[in-house]
Amino acid sequence: MRIAVTGGTGGLGATVVQVLRDMNHTVISMDIAGQRGAGFTQVDFSDYGQTVDAFFGINDRHDGLDAVVHLAAAPASGLLPDSQTFHNNMSVTFNVFQAARRAGIKTIVYASSETVLGLPFETPPPYLPVDEEYPTRPESVYSLTKHLEEELAGKLVRWDPELSITALRFSNVMQPADYANFPAFDADPQSRRWNLWGYIDARDGAQAIAKALEKSAPGFDKFIIAAADTVMSRSSASLAAEVFPGVEVVKELSEHETLLSIDKARRLLGYEPKYSWRDSV
Repeated sequence: MRIAVTGGTGGLGATVVQVLRDMNHTVISMDIAGQRGAGFTQVDFSDYGQTVDAFFGINDRHDGLDAVVHLAAAPASGLLPDSQTFHNNMSVTFNVFQAARRAGIKTIVYASSETVLGLPFETPPPYLPVDEEYPTRPESVYSLTKHLEEELAGKLVRWDPELSITALRFSNVMQPADYANFPAFDADPQSRRWNLWGYIDARDGAQAIAKALEKSAPGFDKFIIAAADTVMSRSSASLAAEVFPGVEVVKELSEHETLLSIDKARRLLGYEPKYSWRDSV
């Protein structure tokens, strides 16, 4: 496939670009900043004109695209003032979705976020493990933009029945170098309760994107993408019982099973995490 990756120089984006190229896709990395070179084009996605032009074609890069992987965004709360987070992320995502539609691109896979599940869970989750079946619970402006992006995607595919948009609700993205810090989390289970002790290896994040591209079908769907385990050495059942004592656990948990359910991604995308911090520490 000929694929544009927005945010292609970011922590997840750079891994996605490399993994997709290793799978023999033609990948154009697009970002507002990055190292100039073959396969990279600087694009400001807050500018619709630049965005739609980049998707129609770029000299010496491509003359048309089969798919867009959209990762460009302010990636978390607090990096920008709240109003700027909202305006940046919403305008960038609208521009990417709309430009793709205008350019005749029918496959979009993009980064939603685990935050829509109710992070930091100061209000306990409705049940554990959490999944995609309950309404979103944004608790920050950043999370609100992710909720609204999913709403936007759902409406656009209604307008265009051939369009496929897949939202991947990524957990906290980690690189292998980050795993040396994981054993320290055991000292205080409260320190990582904010996302139910979840994480995702960037390489598994790239795998999920590749699977979503492969399995894309007309319409909108959403998937939680996390590692198969937690960041903790303690059992998942004991963490749930201690930190969320009043919350129902709806399935029998294996020893370190993620509390961010990836059952739907396994079932419909064929996603299966390959990497764990436990293999590196």
